[in-house]
Amino acid sequence: MIDWASFLIVAAASLVSTAVVVSLYSFGLRFQGLTRQGAAGGEPVRPLYATVLAYLCFALSIGAVLFGIYLIVPFLHG
Repeated sequence: MIDWASFLIVAAASLVSTAVVVSLYSFGLRFQGLTRQGAAGGEPVRPLYATVLAYLCFALSIGAVLFGIYLIVPFLHG
């Protein structure tokens, strides 16, 4: 017999975690692409906060993926 409540919990957790990982990666790309015109020479310059936030979003995205792999692979649980 299928436990539908458990199935729905797993489906909802999968949907939410996928949305979080994709959103973090998308925000990282958006912050990385955020540029403004520099004063000297007019070349595009990325603000420091955008660089920090981009790397933070990428790190959180990678951390979420690695945590998901940790949960899936039973060998890693010890």
